[in-house]
Amino acid sequence: MILFPAIDLKDGQCVRLLRGAMDHATVFNDDPAAQAAAFQAAGCEWIHLVDLNGAFAGTPVNAAAVESILSRVTVPCQLGGGIRDMATIATWLDRGLARVILGTVAVEDPDLVRLAAREYPGRVAVGIDARNGRVATKGWATETDILVTDLARSFEDAGVAAIIYTDINRDGAMQGPNIEATEALARAVSIPVIASGGVSSIADLIALRDTGVIAGAISGRALYDGAIDLTQALAVLQR
Repeated sequence: MILFPAIDLKDGQCVRLLRGAMDHATVFNDDPAAQAAAFQAAGCEWIHLVDLNGAFAGTPVNAAAVESILSRVTVPCQLGGGIRDMATIATWLDRGLARVILGTVAVEDPDLVRLAAREYPGRVAVGIDARNGRVATKGWATETDILVTDLARSFEDAGVAAIIYTDINRDGAMQGPNIEATEALARAVSIPVIASGGVSSIADLIALRDTGVIAGAISGRALYDGAIDLTQALAVLQR
């Protein structure tokens, strides 16, 4: 199982939100590129990036910060937030992103996801963010009646590289991930599923790994707070 350290970008800074609320942001580093370099030095295989402002605006906002990260590290990076058209997808992939994450557009324009996945094999992931099993979009501000599993299954034949499943109620709360729901989703689809939201200890990572079906886990606040030592966690997961 791959551990993805997270860098969430708001106003050019590295922050973490509490349950997706933009007015509950804690700044952890005002130099995102330095943070990315530190994650790489600790041995990570991937870095997970989110343009929080972009998720609300519907267009990239923290492009300068993302570009500074891409120029600083050599490990692959994936980015979500405000990526809602083919031109933006192409621009980011051309600039060196390994993978884009499509969230809101996966609900509003699923054909775009299919087109992008065909055009860029292995480089398009779907982000599914949910409260109480139902999908939320536009920076988690808009709630839908769409069930997580239904949305995921609709992309089974699309060729997407991964599904990143975030339980919004767990995100940034340091209360542990929703292992049961994430495992159920991973068993319901053949697409690799990456867990996000609430991963706050090495025990959480081991529990996710030991399901045998979850491909990866994203952690942010726990790494910044020191609840998870990245080097130690990576060593545990490699055993």
